[in-house]
Amino acid sequence: MLSIEQAKQMAKRLRAALASSDQAMTHCAALETVAQQLGYKDWNTASAMLPAAKPESAITFDKAIPILRIFDETKTREFYLDFLGFSVEFEHRFEADLPLYLGISRNGLQLHLSEHHGDASPGSTVFVPMHNIESFGEELLNKRYGYGRPSVVQQDWGKVLEVYDPFGNRIRFCQS
Repeated sequence: MLSIEQAKQMAKRLRAALASSDQAMTHCAALETVAQQLGYKDWNTASAMLPAAKPESAITFDKAIPILRIFDETKTREFYLDFLGFSVEFEHRFEADLPLYLGISRNGLQLHLSEHHGDASPGSTVFVPMHNIESFGEELLNKRYGYGRPSVVQQDWGKVLEVYDPFGNRIRFCQS
């Protein structure tokens, strides 16, 4: 992922390129332009969302992968794979008749789903920042899923689309 320092360098290169063509641009305008090109509303939003460069010795974390409790493999596959459009990354069972642990993903979002009673509590909520929420909402509505027809709701801070899996877990997709 691009760091905040790399975005600042992009703005400097933009100003230099324009200056070589006798076109002036303020540093502030260059930062705003870079932010918009990266898909952010403005530079303040970009600087809040883009990570800082990390020294090699720094303690860092990769993205979290939520684990959600499931109880029925057939319902799980119908909801997560068929309805939400996830793909299976891996499946694990200690033996054929023991609980399933399933890793799924879609466009950068990874979830782990577990039938093991100690891995997670049913009724959890996962908050998922995303882009193009309207398109995702249309995609889900067009599937005509029998147990839910979620819609995008405008909130003061952005748009939300919530889905509930067959086990009481909620995934809150959000776009600011």
